[in-house]
Amino acid sequence: MTFDQIRTFLWVARLGGFRKAAERLHLSQPAISTRIANLEDELRVPLFERGPGELVLTKHGMLLLSYAEQMLFVEEEIKQRVANPSETEGLFRVGASETIAQSWLPDFLKAFSQKYPRVNVDLTVDISLNLRAALLERRLDLAFLMGPVSEFSVENVALPAFHLSWYRSATNPQTDLSQIPVISYSSKTRPYRELMSELSRRIGPKARVFASASLSASFKMIAAGIAVGPYPRALAQEFLSSGQIVAFDPGFCPRPLAFTASYLSEPRSFLAETSTEIAKAVAQQWDTAHP
Repeated sequence: MTFDQIRTFLWVARLGGFRKAAERLHLSQPAISTRIANLEDELRVPLFERGPGELVLTKHGMLLLSYAEQMLFVEEEIKQRVANPSETEGLFRVGASETIAQSWLPDFLKAFSQKYPRVNVDLTVDISLNLRAALLERRLDLAFLMGPVSEFSVENVALPAFHLSWYRSATNPQTDLSQIPVISYSSKTRPYRELMSELSRRIGPKARVFASASLSASFKMIAAGIAVGPYPRALAQEFLSSGQIVAFDPGFCPRPLAFTASYLSEPRSFLAETSTEIAKAVAQQWDTAHP
């Protein structure tokens, strides 16, 4: 029995199939099948009920799973407390919302690379809805999203919020929300839904709303006088300083955008835990520097 076999068994059990485990461990599906078959031969018991759909653990598999989780927990403890971080290798999959990507994400990646110079990073920038799904499906190791993620298996660490202000073009003084379109985040996001609800209550059917997943494109549309919109103050500075946009008050403002660093608590990952600590420190420094 080898540690690689135990780790493979754990991921097959966690993900419910050989193919998903192969993707997670960056191995071929036949290699995963061989490891499980060899483990079953050595233990002389079946570990999975094989049939249509996802694999189901046998009673022997359930017992082994508890031991496998303990073994991986000890492995993570050794890595965190004994191993040299600069010698850590592997792939770390990070997901971030557009707001984070446009603010402190580069600083985080720089700090992460300095601590773990031999770890490769696979970065995904997407809306929080998709990041949440990827995290729960174990396609991400850490996600910076509009949280928290309300699942018992997820650890959520609060990050500094982004306060919003309304902006219009410096060359177009129109701020009547019944006359000029409002631009907001993607239609599948919380800020968009909250804004639509408030506009429906205040403006009614006359309100027109554009949705965009790109912050830079949204600010350019505001600067061009096409629309107005509420966006993070800290990200508007470039357009404010160049005189392309100005702030205004329509009488209400959406609540601040709350973000979390979220990761799965089981099996334990020292990379996810330490990376979250790095992210929180970097985000707080960036927030202080962009009041």
